[in-house]
Amino acid sequence: MASTKAPRRTETVLSRRQIEGLIAEGRSVIIVNQKVLKVDPWLKYHPGGDKAIMHMVGRDATDEVTALHSLAAQEQMNRYCIGRVEGRWKNFVPPIQGGRFRAYCESSVEEHEDVEDDAEVHPRSSDISRTPSPVFDSEQSNIRKRGRNDRITSSASSISSVADLDDGISWLDVQTKEQITLDLAKYPSLDLATQDEVVRKYRELDQRIRAEGLYDCNYSAYAIEACRYTFLAGMMLFFLRLGWYATSGMFLGALWHQLVFTVHDAGHMGITHNFTVDTMIGIIIADFIGGLSVGWWKRNHNVHHIVTNSPEHDPDIEHIPFFAISHRFFESLTSSFYERVMTYDAVAKFVLPYQAYLYYPVLTFGRFNLYFLSWEYLIRGLGPKKGPAWWHRWLEITGQVFFWFWFGYLLLYKTIPTNSARFAFVMVSHMVTMPLHAQITLSHFAMSTAELGPHESFPQKMLRTTMDVDCPQWLDFFHGGLQFQAIHHLFPRMPRHNLRRTQKLVQDFCSDVGIPYALYGFVDGSKQVIGRLDEVGRQAALLAKCQRSIVEKGDILHGH
Repeated sequence: MASTKAPRRTETVLSRRQIEGLIAEGRSVIIVNQKVLKVDPWLKYHPGGDKAIMHMVGRDATDEVTALHSLAAQEQMNRYCIGRVEGRWKNFVPPIQGGRFRAYCESSVEEHEDVEDDAEVHPRSSDISRTPSPVFDSEQSNIRKRGRNDRITSSASSISSVADLDDGISWLDVQTKEQITLDLAKYPSLDLATQDEVVRKYRELDQRIRAEGLYDCNYSAYAIEACRYTFLAGMMLFFLRLGWYATSGMFLGALWHQLVFTVHDAGHMGITHNFTVDTMIGIIIADFIGGLSVGWWKRNHNVHHIVTNSPEHDPDIEHIPFFAISHRFFESLTSSFYERVMTYDAVAKFVLPYQAYLYYPVLTFGRFNLYFLSWEYLIRGLGPKKGPAWWHRWLEITGQVFFWFWFGYLLLYKTIPTNSARFAFVMVSHMVTMPLHAQITLSHFAMSTAELGPHESFPQKMLRTTMDVDCPQWLDFFHGGLQFQAIHHLFPRMPRHNLRRTQKLVQDFCSDVGIPYALYGFVDGSKQVIGRLDEVGRQAALLAKCQRSIVEKGDILHGH
């Protein structure tokens, strides 16, 4: 008799209902290249944080994993493989985003599965209630440079209709549905065939980029960067010796501004592509020289790359009570990243109507907030305590001690003689970094904040929520690669000095698949951001007026 072998775990075919049942039991299951990975043991060890993985549970994470991880890391993931799926995987909404899952019973009849799958492909508006913010004119081509006379299609034009609604919540619902309809009209259909074609061409583009060597780092470019850093550090010390403390602080701030770009590269393993080497580069620059935690940045930034511009989930746009780029923040949303309610309180109601005017002043003090977030991350031990990144926290804490020794003690206390001069040095050095915060917000604040359902492809979501900034090549050093954020979101591990060379390829891809490519000049892009803040600010003021009117009429409960 011939012996029969039990199928290996990697050969086991798992049904959609079986995987749903595992998730219902609290398992973290993702799909990568048709393989089913149960990654629960890896959550607390993941160098990029557990939240990034949690947003992929129940989803085909192939493109996200490929974009954000080295080939070596992808191979290591196979240890968590428990089987495979056949055919095209249809994404669930992850539990962290509110997805609900049914327990699996072998004897159950799955007669309603096809109906439920169809409901997922065409989700109800209540399931995708996060608000989009369309920014493209439909009468022109998909790829074009934005001019100062371009106007964003906006719900602001319908603000006057609020008076016809019974209460503020009804108005928010109308705004959400209206803008979702507009956003869906601007981009390729969410049907599976269309999105599969977008993914297929995106993967072809990725292979072409690899073949052309655009993932290879140009180290001579970093030699030029090093010369720039040396010059700024030398000028800081020169004017410090002369006693020109404010001028010295200006050069230190400029140095910090430039160094952040290299930390960004290292955090994405875009320099040597070696996990340990790039991590060391990032920690030395961020913690020892800049006083900021690269571990906090990774945990935050990886989530940002996966759920870009989602009000409930992307920490990069969660700035209540100072800023709100969507009216959905008026609903006191719960942040899945910070695990707290972002309360739309009295402070927010007072500040947000003026946020367009407060935008640059608030950004001027942004670096102080980064200190707080860095300390919170390290003190609370939010990073991995075991695994390949166990040592990061301790090296970062050492770096923080070193930073405050040289900056706080040697420079501020021992070198600068008076309190007024110390204050001037600190404020100038920190305020000079303001352009960095403007550059970060510029790429996203004016873009869509909608969640269009679980079947939108990775490349389409990245291009829908991110804009690029048009600037001359000689000014690339000032933007540090952040002017190519749309390209960076598609290929985050690409060295920044190759992003400009990739731009034409991405534009051709966008034209081919029908996805608008947002490209603005720095001034025009900034106007779009200010315009968005002004629009939402006016919505906040109008909502408050509407609610006051209801209270005055004694109609809070609508007569019930």
